[in-house]
Amino acid sequence: MPTISNFYTMNDASKHNTKDDCWIVVNGKVYDVTQYLDDHPGGDDVILAATGRDATDDFEDAGHSKSAREQMEEYFIGELDTSAPTSTDKSYHVKFVQLAKQYWAVPVAAVGISVVVGFLYLRKK
Repeated sequence: MPTISNFYTMNDASKHNTKDDCWIVVNGKVYDVTQYLDDHPGGDDVILAATGRDATDDFEDAGHSKSAREQMEEYFIGELDTSAPTSTDKSYHVKFVQLAKQYWAVPVAAVGISVVVGFLYLRKK
C-alpha cells in the first residue's frame, strides 16, 4: 500500500530556520531536525546555516555515514513540492528596490565628489 506524503514548498521550509523550529531539505525530502540540533556532531550552527535552501550539497560534502543517513529518516516529515515556483520576478524587483533604497548614498556621493573636483579644477584655470 502506498504511503501518502506531505508536500512542502521551499518557502514553507525556509520559515523554519531557528533553533526552536528547524527544517532542512536534502535530496528532495523535508526533515524537521529541531530535536536533533543539540546532538549533531558538527554543531547546530552547521544545520542552521543550511536552512531555507536545498542542503543536499552540504549534506553530501560532509561525508555522512550510512547510519547517519538512516537516522535522518526518523526526522522525515514530507517531500519538497517542486511544482511550486521558488521565486517570482516580483520578488527580484522588490529586492532591487530595497537595495537601491539602502545604498542610495553611494552614487550620490560619487556625483557630488565629481562636481566638487570639477569645480576646483576649473577654478584653478
